[in-house]
Amino acid sequence: MLSSPVRLRPIRGALKAHDWLPIWCNLRSTGAGSASASNHSPSAILPAPSCARGRCLLLLLLLLLSDDLLKKTKAEGDSEEDESYNLTFCVVIDRRCDRAERRGVAVFGGRPSRHTPTMGSRRMDAPLLGLFLAHLATALEVPLDLLEGLPQPPTITHQSPKDYIIDPRENIIIHCEAKGKPHPSFSWTRNGTHFDIDEDPNVSMKPNSGTLVVDISRAKAEHYEFVYQCTARNKHGTAVSNNIVVQQSRSPLWSKEKVDPIVISEGRSLVLRCRPPAGLPPPIIFWMDNYFQRLPQSARVSQSLNGDLYFSNVLREDSRNDYICYARFPYTQTIQQKQPIIVKVLDLDAINDTMAAFYNDTDLFSEEPADERKPNFLLPSGPSSSKTVLRGQVLEMECIAEGLPTPKISWDKVSGDLPTKRTSFLHYEKTLRIVDVSESDAGEYRCSASNRLGSVHQTIRVTVKAAPYWISGAPRNLVLAPGESSVLTCRASGTPKPSVSWAMNGIPIENSPKDLSRKVEDDTIIFTDVQAGSSAVYQCNVSNDYGYLLSNAFVNVLSEPPRVLTPNHKVYQVIKNRQASIDCASFGSPIPKITWFKDSRSSTLDGDPYVLHDNGTLEIRTAQAHNSGKYTCVARNSLGNYENHIYLEVKEPTRILRQPEYKVVQLGRSAVFECKVKHDPSLIPTMTWLKDDGELPDDERLIVDSDSLTINDVSESDAGVYTCIMNTTLDHDSASAELTVVEATTPAVVYERPDPPTDLELTDQKKRSVQLTWIPGDEHNSPIHKFLIQYEDSLHHRGHWHNLTEVPGTRTTAHLKLSPYVHYTFRVLALNAVNFSRPSFPSRMVKTEPAAPDGNPTGVQGFGTEHDNLVISWKPLSGLQANGPGLHYKVMWRQKVVDSDWTTVTVANNSKFVVSGTPTFVPYELKVQAANDHGAGPEPAVAHGYSGEDLPVAAPDNVQAVMLNGSLAELHWDPVPAKSIRGHLKGYKVYYWKEHSLHKHHPHLVKSQILTFSGNHTRRMLPGLHPFSVYLFNVRVYNGKGEGPPSPDQQIVTPEGMPGAPSSLLVTNPNMDSLTLEWSPPHERNGHITGYTLRYQPVNNSNELGAVEELALPANETSLTLLNLKYGTRYKFYLNAITVRGAGPAISQEAVTVVDEALISQRGADVGAAVASRQVDIATQGWFIGLMCAIALLILILLIICFIQRNKGGKYPVKEKEDAHTDPEFQPMKDDDCTFGEYSDNEDHKPLKGSRTPSNGTVKRDDSDDSLVDYGDGGDGQFNEDGSFIGQYSGKSASRDTAGGHESSEAPSPINTMNSLNSFV
Repeated sequence: MLSSPVRLRPIRGALKAHDWLPIWCNLRSTGAGSASASNHSPSAILPAPSCARGRCLLLLLLLLLSDDLLKKTKAEGDSEEDESYNLTFCVVIDRRCDRAERRGVAVFGGRPSRHTPTMGSRRMDAPLLGLFLAHLATALEVPLDLLEGLPQPPTITHQSPKDYIIDPRENIIIHCEAKGKPHPSFSWTRNGTHFDIDEDPNVSMKPNSGTLVVDISRAKAEHYEFVYQCTARNKHGTAVSNNIVVQQSRSPLWSKEKVDPIVISEGRSLVLRCRPPAGLPPPIIFWMDNYFQRLPQSARVSQSLNGDLYFSNVLREDSRNDYICYARFPYTQTIQQKQPIIVKVLDLDAINDTMAAFYNDTDLFSEEPADERKPNFLLPSGPSSSKTVLRGQVLEMECIAEGLPTPKISWDKVSGDLPTKRTSFLHYEKTLRIVDVSESDAGEYRCSASNRLGSVHQTIRVTVKAAPYWISGAPRNLVLAPGESSVLTCRASGTPKPSVSWAMNGIPIENSPKDLSRKVEDDTIIFTDVQAGSSAVYQCNVSNDYGYLLSNAFVNVLSEPPRVLTPNHKVYQVIKNRQASIDCASFGSPIPKITWFKDSRSSTLDGDPYVLHDNGTLEIRTAQAHNSGKYTCVARNSLGNYENHIYLEVKEPTRILRQPEYKVVQLGRSAVFECKVKHDPSLIPTMTWLKDDGELPDDERLIVDSDSLTINDVSESDAGVYTCIMNTTLDHDSASAELTVVEATTPAVVYERPDPPTDLELTDQKKRSVQLTWIPGDEHNSPIHKFLIQYEDSLHHRGHWHNLTEVPGTRTTAHLKLSPYVHYTFRVLALNAVNFSRPSFPSRMVKTEPAAPDGNPTGVQGFGTEHDNLVISWKPLSGLQANGPGLHYKVMWRQKVVDSDWTTVTVANNSKFVVSGTPTFVPYELKVQAANDHGAGPEPAVAHGYSGEDLPVAAPDNVQAVMLNGSLAELHWDPVPAKSIRGHLKGYKVYYWKEHSLHKHHPHLVKSQILTFSGNHTRRMLPGLHPFSVYLFNVRVYNGKGEGPPSPDQQIVTPEGMPGAPSSLLVTNPNMDSLTLEWSPPHERNGHITGYTLRYQPVNNSNELGAVEELALPANETSLTLLNLKYGTRYKFYLNAITVRGAGPAISQEAVTVVDEALISQRGADVGAAVASRQVDIATQGWFIGLMCAIALLILILLIICFIQRNKGGKYPVKEKEDAHTDPEFQPMKDDDCTFGEYSDNEDHKPLKGSRTPSNGTVKRDDSDDSLVDYGDGGDGQFNEDGSFIGQYSGKSASRDTAGGHESSEAPSPINTMNSLNSFV
């Protein structure tokens, strides 16, 4: 039998009244899940019962639904897409079925939907047709992974996404994987035509797969940007993939643009545009500074969704020169930056002080500050906007407002409530984000911006569209036996309604071979009496303007005996008193019927306490010990039967018998927490202890036993909550207790929380009060500080305890005030220095009688959302304030005129009421009174409000302008009458623009600017005008709804002013004593240029300035050659332009008069010129002169030493002794070269140690000169009075011979010395 009614869509005209169709009994539905098992293999198949094939045919007379029934159900609200019926039908089973000598009636029940056809109806209406469709809707998935050898048409298992963005730096991989028996082959189309992979050497297909790999090392990725579709086919059918649109990710460069500095007055709003390049996918935008630090954002400064940076008002600290917008492209992981934006914020106070001093203490910005203003929306513009979003996507709406003080943003939905679980607010409440959008999210949303000066509102209308989506899932594969019937349903929805088309094996079904067993009805294909060999893959395509769904579903015609897929002898374990589910997953065609037996197989298990699900799962809702044992499931169809044995073990639950208790322990003592557990002996338990929900510290003082935790030598860090957890493979139990550590005392005192109060008694009960008394519990060495009294309202909030009042710990009585219409129960908790006690036992119940409300709603206000309505809102009463059932509100209003009557309506379950058809912006008096079934509350106070505003209808009159100087004008106008404003006066806006400059070289400009003045002002200043220009301006009044019409345009002609600096100053043709200067006129001439002033002066090496020379130049000159300048001198030049108002700022330049070299630097870049001047003037530097003198002195000393050695070297007392020696090394010094060459070994010519020997065998003089001290005895040698050297050469020579053989020695040479110095210099 079916366990639940079947809901299906009826099909008009699908079958005729005379059709007799054999239907196999293969209905099935999803059953409950299985219990925990020893091996957790999931159920792969959901089988269902069936009748025997062959003679057991269920002959069902299927009659066409009458048009009357269809019209009737239409009239009752059923749409054609959503018609469904709970089916009631009867199946007559023939006596010959299953050899059972029985005849019976099986009734599958449910209530008819909306109406039930009468027994006398001549046609079988929805129930009988529903039986047919319910029977046909069965499907079976072929478990290829579990059953080998079963044929199956192809199924796409993995494919690339529809919109496939690739990284152009990596090979392109377009996925297409499919399964089937036999394994399918693959082919591709590209842009709708066959794609021959073998002809493209850069494209290959993975083995046993349809996945394409494009090698881009030999080709460009953009050459493969096409629409691809994969086809997988075997002899049983053809499956196709989605259309895969391949596009490479792009990260284009930022377009070059000139970013002008922004100068803005403090308090004004500002928008820094980012305008990133359009990438694929779009880049992620963020703002940083030069140091790659994110710019701070706040409620005042925030980034919009498009990346622009918005300032609700600017402050002086916003001045910086490194506002940089960065764009990060996620696929290529590249980051690009925009040119830095410079922002300079002017201090209006400083400007005001300067102007006041200049104009004899006249305060140009008097009254209130010009930047104090109510909010105004920067984004979006206009009073309302619209947005379209797709179902399932993320809806993001933003409102960014300017104003001072910084406005606060809030959101609400005009046509309902915001979905709280799917709603979040970002960017300091400026962005409303709703995820997983549904049709219910359509409607009007309102964002409000407010500060202390007022508020504005913006309405955003949201429209929700929907790409196609499945209503009950994609079409499912069908596995049918020959002769069976079923349906393939492709049920989807969308906005607008999608269209459905079918294909078979990739070919439109209308072009496929005709099949009498198949009939297409819109989104359903009906199969009747299918035959072997009719297996195929059907494609369902559902599409509308916003997307499409493509699904493959095969119809596989098989004849297979039953098989049980659940492993044999599988053991399920379950805890006593819990639900147990044991599986019998099976497969067969026709679908097998499952029968369960236990132990002796005396009877089938199909009654209490067993529940047999249609997928074969046997459920025991409350498992007991006697349910343990051996179970047998038998799967049977017309081709055979199969049985499997499964075991169920019911275990005792794990329980903590003795829980750890709260403890207060002194420092240095021990704490023991007990945790004794009972569990099933066959399960292995594991005890785990936690401290504050984390692991226990790794400390040897903590000792964990089988049933306790001991903490020795307790310290302050041991305080916390300790939890013992006992785990088994099937269940667990846990308990916690807190440890409090206190200072040691003498003698030791144990502090614990108090015992709960007892003996609660209620006395002196009155209509609105009662007396509560109690007896305190044991204090446990810590005095009670206070008692907390709580109550439970079992009438309105059963099970919830609320704090009512507190009393000092010295009192045991409390006088409690009661509210009407409440069922009170009280309890008391005691608090000492340790903690609260456990709650006392509850008192008896006290019921108070209902009464009229004691008060009225607060926060009553009236405002308009449209020009012809009045919205009255209030803060509703809470349930406790209602005082009785039937809470409602009497809303009263009248125009604030003499003798007008109050209009009253009753509102329930709402906190606002909208009065329509009101005149525009009229004052009203408002009252809201609370009432219930027992009467009304007190007379409410009168509140005041206005009906909705509309745009002003008049412009200011008598608009004038008076120029105060070249850049400042004073504007005057007459106020707009209050009746014409039609709303709350917010202020005036001045639109002004520069029509053109009076100078012929300046183009016409029409860019408009807006200056907003909050409040009812008729005289304001217009600063920042350009001299020598013509401006146009108009004035508009604005209210909370928007701006009124503009006044007639007025003209302002600004006088000449001082010019700007010349746009350039260049130095050309530098010579030894002359330079040529070339310049360009100022960009900002601000009048007629009457001439130029050139000043120049020399600059010495200490950057000291010399005398100034000044030249007056005519206005038509743009170059000048200066003669008779000093050679090698640096000059600084200053050039000003002059108008009738005076000289403007100067541009400066520096240059050096040098032959073939003139080093020029701009202002602020003096380093190059300074270095150049030092190179030229090095001969005059003091350090250089001193160095040269030191070198000359050193050379002179060396020459003197060499001269002395040459003339005195042979005159020493041991000359005769030397002559007596025959050693050739003891020879006199040469006279010609001032060396001791005669003492060298002429045969070996060995170089001195450390010298380099050239290839010709001679020793270079500049590399082999020895110091004279080398020829003395260890430094003892010295000159006598006559200059002769008294050292022993023999001693030095002997040592040299011993150490290294014969070496040449050579006295220092003056020539070598000079060479050495030249090399040094």
